[in-house]
Amino acid sequence: MDTCGRRVMLADLSIFADALRFIEENPGLMWDKTVEHLVLSAASIGIALAIALPIGVGLGHLRRYSFVAISISNIGRALPTLAVIAVCIVFLPVGFTVVLISLVVLAVPPILTNAYVGVSEVDLDTVDAARGMGMTERQILQRVELPLAAPLLFSGIRTAVVFVVASATIAAIAGGGGLGDVIVNQASYGIEGVIGASILVSALAFACDGAVALVQRLVTPRPLRGRHVDDAMLVTEPGGKGLTL
Repeated sequence: MDTCGRRVMLADLSIFADALRFIEENPGLMWDKTVEHLVLSAASIGIALAIALPIGVGLGHLRRYSFVAISISNIGRALPTLAVIAVCIVFLPVGFTVVLISLVVLAVPPILTNAYVGVSEVDLDTVDAARGMGMTERQILQRVELPLAAPLLFSGIRTAVVFVVASATIAAIAGGGGLGDVIVNQASYGIEGVIGASILVSALAFACDGAVALVQRLVTPRPLRGRHVDDAMLVTEPGGKGLTL
C-alpha cells in the first residue's frame, strides 16, 4: 500500500475513533436521542402490527380477496416516506405524529404481505384434517395456520423493524426527534457526532432484528425451527416470488 493510501486509511480510522469518543463523552445526549428513536420506532411498529396482522391473517385464512392485500401493499411501497411527511405536514402540526404516520406506512407492506402469504399457503390437506377433527375456524387459525405460518410471518416483521429503525432518522426534518437530530446537525455536533449517531442507528437495527429473531424462535414450533429458507424469505407480493434476505 502506498503512502497516500495509508494516510487515507489512518484518517478514516481517526474519524471513527473520534465518533466513538463523541459517544463516550456525550452519554446524556446520545441516551436521550436513542430513547426518542426507540419510542418512535416501537410506536410505528406497534401500530403497523395492529393494522397489518389482522388484515393479512384474516384474508390469508379466507384464502380470497388477495387483491386487497396486494393493493394495500403496493400503495404503501409506492409512497416515499418524505412524500408522506410532506403531505401530513399540510394537515397536521410538525412533530412526532407526522413522522409516526410515515413510518407506519413504511412498515405495513412487508408485514401485511408476509402474513397473508404465510397463512394462505398452509397446506390445505392439513387444514382439512383439522376441520375433520372438529376444530372450529378460530382453532384452526390459532393452532394450525399461525404456527405453520410463523417463519414467513416473522420474516415480514423483522424486515419492517429494520426498515423503521433505519428510516426513523428522517424524523429530524419534521421535528420528530431521535438520533436523526444529531445526524442532520453537523454544524453543531461535527462529523464525529454524525458518524457516532449513525453507528448507534446501525447497532439499534441489528439489535432489534436480533430481538425479533429471538421471539420468532421462541414462538415457532420446534419442528419448523430448521426451515432456514422460509425464515429468510421476504415476499414481494401475494402469490408472487420472494427475495432471499
